[in-house]
Amino acid sequence: MANVVVVGSQWGDEGKGKIVDWLSERADIVVRFQGGHNAGHTLVVDGKVYKLSLLPSGVVRPGKLSVIGNGVVFDPHAFVAELQRLRDLGVDLGPDRLKIAENTPLILSVHRDLDGYREDAAASGTKIGTTRRGIGPAYEDKVGRRAIKVMDLADLDTLPAKIDRLLSHHNPLRVGLGFPEVARETLMEELTAIADQVLPYMDRVWKILDEKRRAGERILFEGAQGTLLDVDHGTYPFVTSSNVVAGQAAAGSGVGPGSIDYVLGITKAYTTRVGEGPFPTEQDNEVGEFLGTRGHEFGTVTGRKRRCGWFDAVLVRQAVAVNGINGIALTKLDVLDGLEEIKVCTGYKLDGQLIDYLPASQGAQSRVEAIYETLEGWSGTTAGARSWADLPAQAVKYVRRIEELIGAPVALLSTSPERDDTILVTDPFQD
Repeated sequence: MANVVVVGSQWGDEGKGKIVDWLSERADIVVRFQGGHNAGHTLVVDGKVYKLSLLPSGVVRPGKLSVIGNGVVFDPHAFVAELQRLRDLGVDLGPDRLKIAENTPLILSVHRDLDGYREDAAASGTKIGTTRRGIGPAYEDKVGRRAIKVMDLADLDTLPAKIDRLLSHHNPLRVGLGFPEVARETLMEELTAIADQVLPYMDRVWKILDEKRRAGERILFEGAQGTLLDVDHGTYPFVTSSNVVAGQAAAGSGVGPGSIDYVLGITKAYTTRVGEGPFPTEQDNEVGEFLGTRGHEFGTVTGRKRRCGWFDAVLVRQAVAVNGINGIALTKLDVLDGLEEIKVCTGYKLDGQLIDYLPASQGAQSRVEAIYETLEGWSGTTAGARSWADLPAQAVKYVRRIEELIGAPVALLSTSPERDDTILVTDPFQD
């Protein structure tokens, strides 16, 4: 039996939520190992839509243990609000089904403030496109060793000194940006008001996962965003503030790397990204409009319209390498239905030279030109297909060509947002 890591192989928004939810039927535990509530997952189960931003996608399946790992930055108020939204949809999550690592750092109001202040103050062309939810500043405080963590809510006597340390960093920044300082009492009230609703879920996650793994239970590790938004391997600085790649699953949840057996890369049949930054295959034209309209390409969390373009095999091939991807789950193939021809980026031209990788520097990334191969489209429909026999011949050829170009096989093929509209080629848990 394998333990599986699910990662996005592009700029996020690849449809990870549905795939993780679908795979969770085979898993015993689903672990979120990085990111914050800036990442949205939409699940469609029996016609009911669930929109998640912080909780693992396995929470809508009864009998599964969901875990928020220490690699996440945790907004306690967003957590309580999301629990209530799920209750309103008939999903009641108690501490028996959901655990939060005790050493998970918190997102506070000062983080959200700073996120917005700095984005507003950024000069034209330097804005990151942040969701303004405090993710980056919270990770900064974690690395700066001044973070307040979930476990600190259980020890209110030591909290004032920790808040003072935090504010000794934030208040000078606020004043420098033209905003008033925050008093210690403000953060004390913010935290004490929410502590009793969070602490019942706190636990030693590393120990739970070790015991479950030794008992033979299967673990599904769920990432947020996508590889090209990784703080090290993405289109820096237009990235998220954490490591998104598969290797972070171990550090972000407290298991050893030997606990990971299979890496599944979620891959959209075309390419999208939200926010600023380079996008070599972007189609700011009728093609991009077609993809965005047919694919309902709007952010789950922010509602922002996504930029759309052709499939970029260069980016995905690179993601396969840096994640150690064993197989991909190809999603949204049905969005391409009806196109007479479909283009796939097979390489780049940089300053007149042909290259087969995305360069690391911001300047070079902005200058690369996509080189395309044109494939025949199909007039039939792939929507709702549940076997290869249901797919038009040209759609099968498109999938096979993608496999060749990225150097990884298709393990699953998703043909609609519905959970059961999935073609299983290889079960990652049985690989």
